[in-house]
Amino acid sequence: MNIRRWSVGVLAATLLVPGLAACKSDDPAPAGAGSAASAVPADPKEALIASTKELEKGNFTFTLAGDGLSGKGLVHKPSNSAQFSMKFDDGSGSSMGMELIFIQPDSWVMLDLGELGAMIPGAEKMKGKYQHLDQSKVKDAGELSRYMEQADPAGSAVLTKGITEVEKTAEGSYAGKLDASAATESSAVDADTVKALGAQAKALPFTAKVDAEGRLTELVISVPSAGETKAHDIKVTYADYGNATAAQKPAADKVVEASPETYEMFKK
Repeated sequence: MNIRRWSVGVLAATLLVPGLAACKSDDPAPAGAGSAASAVPADPKEALIASTKELEKGNFTFTLAGDGLSGKGLVHKPSNSAQFSMKFDDGSGSSMGMELIFIQPDSWVMLDLGELGAMIPGAEKMKGKYQHLDQSKVKDAGELSRYMEQADPAGSAVLTKGITEVEKTAEGSYAGKLDASAATESSAVDADTVKALGAQAKALPFTAKVDAEGRLTELVISVPSAGETKAHDIKVTYADYGNATAAQKPAADKVVEASPETYEMFKK
């Protein structure tokens, strides 16, 4: 597996959490905001579009799962911080992992490259270390820069706008189809997958759940097999709206400056 292809592809497929710098406001929403949410719209599509509004406030935890991928994290706008951990398993016994911590204005990444670590100069000495990222270099780091600027880790708001048909199946539950080709700004279904799916990308089955206040708690997209990609589900969950905790800075003895190879692997 090509390490650059892996790094970029995994970031896209696993919804790398944001740096939150683009989410700052002069009047940030207080923790717990949204507890008095307005009534859930009767129209199913409008209900799901509205369900993503709380994500803009940047105070929640989330999990995700996909084709060999699993991860979890938090977004905490009150402290301008976020944290995300991810693991990739290709099914053959080979696995890789990554953890990203952002506490404005700093960010750190820990990489576990598995067997590939032995093939990359300097990777072994970085094992188990959080690499501190120079923001001036991150700005030119392609995919890494892009995903550190997004408030919604899955791009769920974009995906719900691509819904082509949907019905309410039970209280707080929905099912339908969405056009992923119209949601290219979402990180959940990357451009390569959409291209491989062809016409199928215009009608991907999905299910969604919202809580009593109409906030999105689960989104599952069923992706059919296409090219080298096998059929799989992409599942994202959200919780702890208004009650997430701030990300924690890594211990000083675990921190080193990021290597040139780390920045290079994230460039397009």
